[in-house]
Amino acid sequence: MFRAMRRSKQQLSEAECLRLLQTEKRGVLSVHGENGYPYGIPMNHYYNPEDGKLYFHGAKAGHKLDALRADAKVCYTVFDAGYRREGEWAYNVSSVVIFGTVALVDDEEAAREICTQLCRRFTDDEDYLQKELATALPRVQCLALTPQHITGKLVNES
Repeated sequence: MFRAMRRSKQQLSEAECLRLLQTEKRGVLSVHGENGYPYGIPMNHYYNPEDGKLYFHGAKAGHKLDALRADAKVCYTVFDAGYRREGEWAYNVSSVVIFGTVALVDDEEAAREICTQLCRRFTDDEDYLQKELATALPRVQCLALTPQHITGKLVNES
């Protein structure tokens, strides 16, 4: 169903893909948008190694949710800042591409946990977290991406 990577020598191991999902905080969620156009939106994510899903949050209405309600199939891409080898100008960038389906998370306790985990990726300020949960949680729609195919690649940009 999914294509094999053409340049397999650059393929990352499954462990390296999962490491990237756990360490990088952002990626681009691509959905089937309106009028046949793809729609890619930068998102913060939380990868849960216990269930293998990625979690997001956003508004309860908008282009992204309309697209997901019409077609739950998505592609999510995460990449790191890269590094240079000594004496070289080109960056070496690792990326992970995930194909899967997204479901809306309607359970309030699950949404609270997702938002807590997302917030803790950016700050350990407990007062801020509790304030956000009290004021913003009712306006948040959480999403769960169930991966069906994950690949990763290390590319030298030269």
